Amino acid sequence: MLGAIEAGGTKFVCAVGDESGRIIERIQIPTTVPEETMGSVITFFKKYPIQAVGIGSFGPIDVNTESPTYGSITSTPKLAWKDFPFVQTMKDNFSVPVGFNTDVNAAALGEVTFGAAKGLDSCLYITIGTGIGAGAIVQGNLLQGLSHPEMGHLLVRRHPKDTYKGKCPYHHDCFEGLAAGPAIEERWGEKGINLVDREEVWDLEGYYIAQALMQYILILSPKKIILGGGVMKQKQVFSYINKYLPELINGYVCLPDLIDYIVSPGLGDDAGITGSLLLAYQALQSEKPVTS
Repeated sequence: MLGAIEAGGTKFVCAVGDESGRIIERIQIPTTVPEETMGSVITFFKKYPIQAVGIGSFGPIDVNTESPTYGSITSTPKLAWKDFPFVQTMKDNFSVPVGFNTDVNAAALGEVTFGAAKGLDSCLYITIGTGIGAGAIVQGNLLQGLSHPEMGHLLVRRHPKDTYKGKCPYHHDCFEGLAAGPAIEERWGEKGINLVDREEVWDLEGYYIAQALMQYILILSPKKIILGGGVMKQKQVFSYINKYLPELINGYVCLPDLIDYIVSPGLGDDAGITGSLLLAYQALQSEKPVTS
């Protein structure tokens, strides 16, 4: 039996299941402070004979296994969680292998294994909600270098009619600062769910998302792009993305049929927790002794 944690900024989803993606039981826990939230997490998993745990976490996090702070949440704006030793905390309580990556990398892993990118060795998963983050599978492996990707903070060209200053506390008008849920709410004075019939809202959203996708396509050339998160539950955004992206690419590279290429998560809201189960399985396999 495997344990999985999808650690988000507002809630933790904890589940037990197996490497086939089957979920036996799950709970949701509010993200408050580590002592409180992790107390509930540990209590949940103590009920089960778990063999490994996979964590898909909000970030930034330290995913460099050679680093002295590996397994920690690092420079998060959620100050109570800054420098929290996530992996070590789980190992101290369960003495099992722990897989650790970003929530969006976990979701990408779930989608390429069981979801919209199943059968491919390449995909890009982007969540557009309270923040914007992305995870990528390249040649069958999660993309990682000095650290994990932070694709939500690339710079985009401002729409000529958009005077909104941007919401990102670090960069103001980066992709996240202009297109995440809080930016929509602050710019238009309403939550996105109350702006469904305002065409100009979703046209502008599609304009910024298409710019970001152009850069991801030119750099990573993913075989499938999956757009999740609360903002993307407004399905009308896809039509605006599909309008602007070909204009931006302008024939430079050949795009597949966008209706099949840029899609919603095949696993729906379960992409992250399913991927976290797979992180647990990978950690378990990596610690098994090799037999001749």
